[in-house]
Amino acid sequence: MDILTWTYIIVGITFALYIGIAIWSRAGSTKEFYVAGGGVSPLANGMATAADWMSAASFISMAGLISFMGYDGSVYLMGWTGGYVLLALLLAPYLRKFGKFTVPDFVGDRYYSKTARLVAVVCAIFVSFTYVAGQMRGVGIVFSRFLEVQIETGVIIGMIIVLFYAVLGGMKGITYTQVAQYCVLIFAYMVPAIFISMMLTGNPIPQLGLGGTLADGTYLLDKLDGLLPELGFTAYTDGSKATIDVFFITAALMVGTAGLPHVIVRFFTVPKVKDARKSAGYALVFIAILYTAAPAVGAFGMYNMLQTTSNQPIATLPQWVNNWEKTGLIGVDDKNGDGRVQYVKDPAVNELTIDKDIMVLANPEIAQLPNWVIALVAAGGLAAALSTAAGLLLVISTSIAHDLLKKSVMTGISEKQELISARIAATFAVVIAGYFGINPPGFVAEVVAFAFGLAAASFFPVIIMGIFSKRMNKQGAIWGMVSGMLFTISYIVYFKFLNPAANLPENWFMEISPEGIGTVGMIVNFVVSFIVSRFTPAPPAHIQELIEDIRIPRGAGEAVAGH
Repeated sequence: MDILTWTYIIVGITFALYIGIAIWSRAGSTKEFYVAGGGVSPLANGMATAADWMSAASFISMAGLISFMGYDGSVYLMGWTGGYVLLALLLAPYLRKFGKFTVPDFVGDRYYSKTARLVAVVCAIFVSFTYVAGQMRGVGIVFSRFLEVQIETGVIIGMIIVLFYAVLGGMKGITYTQVAQYCVLIFAYMVPAIFISMMLTGNPIPQLGLGGTLADGTYLLDKLDGLLPELGFTAYTDGSKATIDVFFITAALMVGTAGLPHVIVRFFTVPKVKDARKSAGYALVFIAILYTAAPAVGAFGMYNMLQTTSNQPIATLPQWVNNWEKTGLIGVDDKNGDGRVQYVKDPAVNELTIDKDIMVLANPEIAQLPNWVIALVAAGGLAAALSTAAGLLLVISTSIAHDLLKKSVMTGISEKQELISARIAATFAVVIAGYFGINPPGFVAEVVAFAFGLAAASFFPVIIMGIFSKRMNKQGAIWGMVSGMLFTISYIVYFKFLNPAANLPENWFMEISPEGIGTVGMIVNFVVSFIVSRFTPAPPAHIQELIEDIRIPRGAGEAVAGH
């Protein structure tokens, strides 16, 4: 059978499974819609958290970044994994004890202010939209190659699927769908990785294959270090980024993870605080399986790509290049007319352009694996993108229905009206996310890195100081969030949209790239919050008592929607 037939079969079966689960577990109350009724087991919640957290950026884009960036790509590995540990140990138990569904709910009640809640709603929606645009782009790329449609059509198909199970099932439907999606995405990631590791190094464990030897006796990494400098690129194991930029990007991704609203919500879907800690531990194990394999997948992809394209006759290029050329994500231009592919760093001479986002998806084709493996990777990429997209859409809909309408604008609406408005908000969110997926502001991992930077600059300081500082008040929280967010957005917009020609290390503030500026935004937020809260009245006594109480994670009841 050809790739297209296998893709229809495997993707069709997985989609039928997701939709079946959504119908079986559709939400009947706001509690089921927001936190799955609070009755999910730690193991299932760990799998769902892993799927929610490992987005299209982790599955599709991260190994692609490592392929092209080499050592510098490790910032994504360190930042995202470290961020998850930070979230699980430092924030999750306390937020679970506080018993609020959403970050704006926590901010609104902890800072006893509707204004603080509204600022948090705006930040949550902004972060979630930036993040979901990356997921929709990932869905479009997968569909465009494997169903042989335009990227725009692929995004629209993805929108319809997500809309169906996110709007119908709410968190209950999403949780059990994400358990299935985790199984699909990890299987789809590891099967080709194991195959390729065996073919190149004879070792079935990709993590060990990365340090293994090739058929000619040279180490894989030594071979890449030899091949890439010949083409004008930096050696694979050398870092070219400034150390300060590496530090700031890693920190932005770490604290951004800890402030991501759609992951924090997952800790309310289990019955007890102890279960929240357990599910965080399970999730870390499930996440580590993919993250420890990503450097190997990136190195295998780069090696195979160089072997099959660099200095090869254009007339006899392998089929995978022709397949991806149709999507517009690979371009071959014989500039010197010698009939061979010159793949070099100098853009004036380079004859091969490759979109970073295709490396994981193209890897099985480059290695000439069976067609069913290629189709399986397509299903895995879709599972990764759709699971995170669904979680983010839920954050957007709950922010609008629960925090904006129920708690701020229309306080008298019934539970049924709140549920209907959450579903309407999710529908609008899907349409806007689809637009950004069709017209993305960058490649998938880059767009996602901006979302993490914005989360770091807005949420992390108010959550940390909300838990650990009794003196932190509403004025400090509001001004901190506004200043951190404005600073970070301004920097990203200037270098990425208004003046992209100036987006060079010598023009950056202290050599910090737009991907790492969220850390500076976070520092701005902390400083402004601290200063403003010291010159304004202390929080009321009952808020200070509440903070004392939530620092002891024992004795937390169920998650509740209000007081």
